[in-house]
This record gives sequence, C-alpha cells and structure tokens, in this order.
Amino acid sequence: MIDLLYSTGIRVGELVNLNIDDVNFEDRECVVFGKGDKERKVYFDAKAKLHLQNYIDERTDNNPALFVTLDAPHDRLKISGVEIRVRELGRSQNLSKIHPHKFRRTMATRAIDKGMPIEQVQKILGHSQIDTTMQYAIVNQNNVKSSHQRYIS
Repeated sequence: MIDLLYSTGIRVGELVNLNIDDVNFEDRECVVFGKGDKERKVYFDAKAKLHLQNYIDERTDNNPALFVTLDAPHDRLKISGVEIRVRELGRSQNLSKIHPHKFRRTMATRAIDKGMPIEQVQKILGHSQIDTTMQYAIVNQNNVKSSHQRYIS
C-alpha cells in the first residue's frame, strides 16, 4: 500500500476505490477515478508491483477490492483504515505526522527535483490547475542553484 501511494502519487480516496481488475501488472499502471470522477492512468514502480502481487497472492478472500480489512469478512478498506495503518507504521519507525497524503506530496516533489516537467506531474496527480501542482512542489534550493549555474551562469 505504501509503495503504491508513493510511486503513483494517488489520493487515499483513489487508493481505497481501486479494484484488483483496475491494476495492469504487465504495464505497471492502473486506472483511478479522481476528483469529479475524472479517470486517469497512474504508473507504479517495480517494487510496488512485486509487493502488490505478493499481497494479492496471499489473500484468501474473493473481494474485488485491491485493499481489504485484515479481519473477515475482509471488507474494502476505508480511508480511515489506511490513515490508521500509515500512522501506526510511522509510530513504529519513530516518525510523527505521517499520513497518506505525505506520500503524494513527496512523490510530486521528488519528480520535480529529478527534472520531470511540472505539466507531467500535474497530469499524474490529476490536477486541473497547474497552480495546485505548484503547491505540492517544495522547491529544493540546491536544485535552483544548480539550474541557475547550468542555464544562466
């Protein structure tokens, strides 16, 4: 779940609405329905693929939901369930203020820091306005300096 949140940058609400059939393991992508019921493709890395496949293989239920509760009858996991699990994981690592949205923000910031064009980050995150994406991009001052040296100096 953590790998999927981090590598795709999806919202927690999009995560809990995913079904197993929405995941294309071969192409490492899935279709999510964002705000306003807008459909978009998101992509995940090889680590997320491996962990997702292992998770699905270990499940014994028939629920079509990608993520389900630990206890029978294995209902679809809700947003609050994801938040609780992420918070518990953070505490176990002595980290405070860990929440699902932090993975979305981190993915966007990392993508921009590595040189992904802001318009592509906007598309991945499902933002209709670029200004919204810009709020996610915590600009790394070292990157600004190196870009200045590369393009201006």
